[in-house]
Amino acid sequence: MSEIAGFCDQSKLQKVRVDLKERGYDIEIGVGNLVHLGPLMTSFAQARHVVLLTDGNVAPLYADSIAGHLAAYDLTVDMIILEPGEESKSVAAAECLWERLLEIGTDRQSIVMAVGGGVVGDLAGFVAATYSRGLRFFQVPTTLLAQVDSSVGGKVGVNLASGKNMVGAFHQPLGVLIDTQTLDTLDDAQYLAGLGEVLKYGVSLDASLFELLEANVEPLRRRDHRLLTDIIARCCRIKADIVEQDERETTGLRAKLNYGHTFAHAYETLAGYGTLLHGLAVAIGLVDAAKLARELGRVDDDFVKRQIELNRQFGLPVRFDGIDPDQVIGFMLRDKKVVGGTLRFVLPTEIGQCELVGDIASETVKQVWVCE
Repeated sequence: MSEIAGFCDQSKLQKVRVDLKERGYDIEIGVGNLVHLGPLMTSFAQARHVVLLTDGNVAPLYADSIAGHLAAYDLTVDMIILEPGEESKSVAAAECLWERLLEIGTDRQSIVMAVGGGVVGDLAGFVAATYSRGLRFFQVPTTLLAQVDSSVGGKVGVNLASGKNMVGAFHQPLGVLIDTQTLDTLDDAQYLAGLGEVLKYGVSLDASLFELLEANVEPLRRRDHRLLTDIIARCCRIKADIVEQDERETTGLRAKLNYGHTFAHAYETLAGYGTLLHGLAVAIGLVDAAKLARELGRVDDDFVKRQIELNRQFGLPVRFDGIDPDQVIGFMLRDKKVVGGTLRFVLPTEIGQCELVGDIASETVKQVWVCE
């Protein structure tokens, strides 16, 4: 079991505010800052009971010691351990958790704490949003993908067999605490999956971030904590800025955060949940979105080559093999961005700039899978 370190490097500590008025909260990013959890939890009004949701991989690494740390601050802690993997992000798993919350006497003063990756965070947030018509919720993401994306913004939910994230809610957390030391225990595939989401922010929303990534491939591959703290804070700030303007995805602005995801979600569904990691699917989706933009005359060959080259430098995939175009299009037509039965994609015009584009013919999309 990893013990919570007694020292936090304050020089590396950063905070990002998500300003949603009464629903606003802070994201704290640092190195060794898990030690802040106890004081932070007790600062919330009437906080006495924490339901800590985690999975079997994270429990022995961090959740067990976090539970002990919280108990030292006179908090009653009930830990629930999920099966690891995307399969746990289901309606059936949510129902089991609702029943378990009832058994342990969870009430509206309880706080649900998610300690783990995106699956744990999405499921815990959905259960918190729906049990007793809404419980307070706190995120402690332990994967890079969750730290830069799923833990921020309040989107929570579960998958259906035929569609990813099709059942869910908007439920903002009380806060998010990110300790980059948790990334040291990620396997290479999980870490690379997080880099896929980081690349998304750069290519679609922040050209200077994309250039920073191009210039720092080796430090990022060796998981340099100082650099990661800066990059995670930057990604969180980008997402916070968009969420503040379009919290419930009503104006189309928040859809920009889904760059590459229409392809990625289809590939995940086609491969079978848990077979292809979300961030790796996103990495492929970035390349395919670039190719589609090129087909539509929005970007040139150099744009596509630059995206492919950076994927390869990080060791990220650039294509999904064995595609049945009609089957993939069928999955895409279930995407939440579809309007009136027509496909819409978030597509770039240059590095750092993208927009939502509608009325794209299926035959045009299929060209992506035959071109280089």
